[in-house]
Amino acid sequence: MKRFKEKTVIVTGAGSGIGRATALRFANEGANVVLVGRTLKTLQDTAKEFPKDRTWIHVDNYLTVVCDISTEDQVQEMIALVVEKFGRIDVLVNNAGKATQGKITELSAEQWKSAIDINLNGTFYVCKAAMPQLIASKGNIVNVSSLSGVGGDWNMAAYNAAKAGVSNLTRTLALDHGVDGVRVNAVNPSVTKTNMTSAIQDNEIKTEKFLARCPLGRLASPEDIAAAITFLASEDAAMITGVNLPVDGGVSASNGQPQF
Repeated sequence: MKRFKEKTVIVTGAGSGIGRATALRFANEGANVVLVGRTLKTLQDTAKEFPKDRTWIHVDNYLTVVCDISTEDQVQEMIALVVEKFGRIDVLVNNAGKATQGKITELSAEQWKSAIDINLNGTFYVCKAAMPQLIASKGNIVNVSSLSGVGGDWNMAAYNAAKAGVSNLTRTLALDHGVDGVRVNAVNPSVTKTNMTSAIQDNEIKTEKFLARCPLGRLASPEDIAAAITFLASEDAAMITGVNLPVDGGVSASNGQPQF
């Protein structure tokens, strides 16, 4: 199925994890994919996995852009490059982020600022810069927030605050720009098999505790999250906007009480 044939899709944080899986999914569904990240090699490694049979798309169907999304000038330059190459933007996936651990009494001001800059301010900069193009194309945004954006975690003050901002920014953008024909949604993953969650995956006790809370009994894969992102970005979700969609194996269905 080529739901995104001739569409231009930007994926930030495309060099690994959820971003990589999402970029591959869009490429396999026919999109012109813009891979954005801080390290050129990881972006190029993602692009190497794009489909080799391109009879249904342009041969030169992707762009890699090294960009620090927490720097507004770089974001504006990135958007200009995309428009110069493809002439339009149809889908924006704000996936780039970082996990910062620590209680508020343990965090330095620099750690707090870095978490907000990358997770929240970066999302704001990219949305703002891309919005005129999305209005022109009647496109849409899918933000990658977190289950931590709708409920708290222990020892994750900065990350929780930043992702809560992403979740509510999503709702506000949907309200403000629905009249322009732009849909804005978010996915809210729980623990997913990426480098960001290695501290949980490598700890047998933490993993067991999490799985005891998860009705489906497994960690999400990056491909699980990519499937939800592409659904929200597609015409199959044409009447969906302002949604923060949990992709968590049912974790958020519980009130926290253990199974008896």
